Amino acid sequence: MPVAVVIDSTAYLSPELVQAHRLTVVPLTVVLNGAEGLEGVEIHPADATLALSGRRVTASTSRPAPEQFARTYRRLLDDGADGVVSVHISAGLSGTVEAARLAAADFDGRVEVVDSRSTGMGLGFPAITAATAAEAGADLIGVRDAALAAVDRTTVWFYVDTLEFLRRGGRINAAEALLGTALSVKPIMHMPDGAIVLREKVRTASRGVARLVDLAVEAAGDDDVDLGVHHLAAPQRAEALLAALTERFGARLHDTYVSEAGAVVAAHAGPGLACVVVHRRPGD
Repeated sequence: MPVAVVIDSTAYLSPELVQAHRLTVVPLTVVLNGAEGLEGVEIHPADATLALSGRRVTASTSRPAPEQFARTYRRLLDDGADGVVSVHISAGLSGTVEAARLAAADFDGRVEVVDSRSTGMGLGFPAITAATAAEAGADLIGVRDAALAAVDRTTVWFYVDTLEFLRRGGRINAAEALLGTALSVKPIMHMPDGAIVLREKVRTASRGVARLVDLAVEAAGDDDVDLGVHHLAAPQRAEALLAALTERFGARLHDTYVSEAGAVVAAHAGPGLACVVVHRRPGD
């Protein structure tokens, strides 16, 4: 492809999708109870689930270094790409976008960085859209604009069993965490501007899944959609979510992607996560 597309490991795309769309993945680093490793390479979802199940848990994440992005961009350009579009986890959640932009500054306009304002398939859908545009022959700006348009058409809703992990990681404030744990309520979150916001609270996990379905349908409006479903150590919850979504959307539902969230999201959301990502398809 004349334009290469780079993503980070928090898209949680399958190896088959990465290969099919010729994406290049730059992993983030995770530290779980003192053990450090690259997400998806050295530390996997099961490692995160095991570590987070302990009584005393320390979990943190760190962005790739700018030099890591620079090496990736240089390799792709040296291999024949005319340009690179680099799509990443929200700047409100990670310094990954900043690191990518620092690296891109050394490539004389041949690298464009896109903030997905999200993670998981909230990043995956813009990346796949960008790669599809590149495969169709779009130039650097065309591929970048395709990714940006997909960002605007993508909405993320997720349920967590507790806000404690988000509070520890500094992704929400202590007051929101207190609201989420009062009377054992279950929080529903979203990311309207790239930062995590508490939307509402429900009483049970089953009600949380049902509410995610309602919110996904509201986000879709009258459009046809693709959906991403993520979970962490909760495959049955993800199955129930996808089944309900499939029934509600019917013929309006096209592509679906289901995956377990990786260690970066696990470190901040905790086991029990259920997430739906709605990508509204552009009209004809």
